Amino acid sequence: MRILVVQESDWIERGPHQSHHLLERMAQRGHEVRVIDFEIGWRNHSARERIAPRRVFSDVHKVCDDVSITVVRPAYIRLPVLDYVSSAVSHSLEIRRQIREFRPDILVGLGILNGFAGIRFSRRRGIPFVYYLIDTLHRLVPEPAFRGLSKVLEESNLCRSSLVLSINQSLHDYALAMGAREGRSHVLHAGVDLLRYDSAGGRRIRSELDLAEDDLVLFFMGWMYPFSGLVEVARAILRGGPSTKHLKLLVIGKGPIWDGLQTLRKDKQGGDRIVTREWLPYAQIPAYLAASDICLLATLRDKVMEDIVPIKMYEYMAAGKPVLATRLPGLVREFGEGHGVVYVNGPEEVVPSALELAREGLLEELGAQARAFVSGHDWQMIVDAFENYLEGLVEQSDKGT
Repeated sequence: MRILVVQESDWIERGPHQSHHLLERMAQRGHEVRVIDFEIGWRNHSARERIAPRRVFSDVHKVCDDVSITVVRPAYIRLPVLDYVSSAVSHSLEIRRQIREFRPDILVGLGILNGFAGIRFSRRRGIPFVYYLIDTLHRLVPEPAFRGLSKVLEESNLCRSSLVLSINQSLHDYALAMGAREGRSHVLHAGVDLLRYDSAGGRRIRSELDLAEDDLVLFFMGWMYPFSGLVEVARAILRGGPSTKHLKLLVIGKGPIWDGLQTLRKDKQGGDRIVTREWLPYAQIPAYLAASDICLLATLRDKVMEDIVPIKMYEYMAAGKPVLATRLPGLVREFGEGHGVVYVNGPEEVVPSALELAREGLLEELGAQARAFVSGHDWQMIVDAFENYLEGLVEQSDKGT
């Protein structure tokens, strides 16, 4: 199949997310994948040009080294608000162009505006459109004034898609409440590559980072949203006095709170208790996980986080690590109780909870529970199901024509 993916985030810089894992593995199976994306983090870059030209990136891969995906980034205006307005136009033109030149058998949408355009153009050409839901999208829109319109468009997209696939049960319920049709909306869980997390390397990383044997290392990876809770955890470690002298926070990624973490890291009271690294190649992540003791998703309570299950949860658990996570509806529904996830009410409870788990000697037992729970989420089975959904839609479309 020729699969055209439309999204409003940066396919190259962000992630890897579930969509990268899924579609790169589809490319491994011989399907041709092309992505239309948007440089969502342009404000963090120092580009001088107000108009970003159309760019084409070849041979892109983040998870599977043996695949090659083409990413097309339409032109847009680098100004607040106008970035969305201009990209809505340029993405619409690009989707029409790709339908004409790439001739996709199916479209997969992950965004709101270009998803809306993608559905409109695909319906005209009789091409199936799959909405792949990994977030409550309208809640992520940074400008509050646009969230109402974004919700209306997202509802329309969910209603008009040929198929809606949500990565967990809470998002599935959200999709139905937003207008997705019961018979055309299903759960397709995230997967995990267990063999990748069998790799050693933890001792080497601890040595490189000057982490002692008796250090208790808390780990986070990914995009650092303001509500991620990391600043709160870092402050609690620094203010803990002698009780937290062997407690370390290891963070890999980037995001709005990066500078705040650097300020705390350099605090004269901090010593070497806050360790940060910017984005690393995905292949290096398992060794850093192996070097850690407890993983974190202890976010502040925010509407954005209520129904989602970030893929990092599966990766933490596949590495055999216990997870301290805020008790949010989507997480509780996905992982339940007693499966290596220890729930807290927020980041303020992370430090005392981590110290208690270590003191009671529960880390290894909880890590084994976590690994066992995700062992049934093998990516190959997930990709099989996704491939079957897409092939079924393409077959129905062919019969219709």
